[in-house]
Amino acid sequence: MALIEMTDMHKIYRMGDVEVRALRGVSLAIEAGEYLAIMGPSGSGKSTLMNLLGCLDTPTEGTYLLDGEDVSRLGPDRLAAVRNRQIGFVFQQFNLLPKSSALQNVELPLVYAGVPNRREWAMEALERVGLGDRSDHRPRELSGGQQQRVAIARALVNRPNILMADEPTGNLDTRTGEEILDVFDDLNAEDITMVMVTHDPRVAERCKRVLRLVDGEVVSDVYNHHEVRVGETG
Repeated sequence: MALIEMTDMHKIYRMGDVEVRALRGVSLAIEAGEYLAIMGPSGSGKSTLMNLLGCLDTPTEGTYLLDGEDVSRLGPDRLAAVRNRQIGFVFQQFNLLPKSSALQNVELPLVYAGVPNRREWAMEALERVGLGDRSDHRPRELSGGQQQRVAIARALVNRPNILMADEPTGNLDTRTGEEILDVFDDLNAEDITMVMVTHDPRVAERCKRVLRLVDGEVVSDVYNHHEVRVGETG
C-alpha cells in the first residue's frame, strides 16, 4: 500500500450561488520516500491539493488514505492529530516569531504537543539543518536562508515522515534557494517523503517526480524523466 492514496478527489468551494470546482477527480498515489513536485498555473488547484494532502482540509468527494487510514471525513481535531503525528510544513513566508531565538521557534510545536524533552528535540532538528551554532540567534540576526532553515527545523521537530513545502524558495535568491533545496535533498535521502508546490521549473528539476495540474485535473505525471500519461501505466 502506498503511503498516500487519493481516489477521485473533488473539492468544490461555494461562494453564495457560485460553485468553484478547485479539484476535479484527482487520483494520486505517493510511495514512502518519494520526492514529488506539484506544478501548474495560477488557479490550477495546486494549493487545494496541498491542503488536502496535508490534512488541512477535507474533500467534497473522494477518499484519501494516509498510511492506510481514511482521513477523508475526519473532523478538525482528529485531522490536527494526524498532522502533528505525520506531517511537517514549510512555507514561502518563514513565519518565525521575531522576538524568539531560533531554538525557541523550533520548540514551539513541542510546547503545544506537551513534549517534555523539547529542548533536546529542537537542538537535534537545528543541527540536522546545519544551524546548531545559531540556536540563540533571533530571526533578524539570521539571513533569509538561515531563517528558512529554522522553519524547516521547526517542521521536522515532531519527527514527521512527510514534509510538505509550499514555494519554499520563493523569497530567496537563486544561490540561497539552491542551498535550501540541498537540505531537502538530504532529508529525502533519509527517507522523508517530500511533496513540494512550486512554479519554478528549476526547483521541479530537483524533484524525482513532477505532477502537473490544469483546471483542477492532473494532465501529466513524470517520474525520473519518464512521462506516464493519465490513465496509463508505465
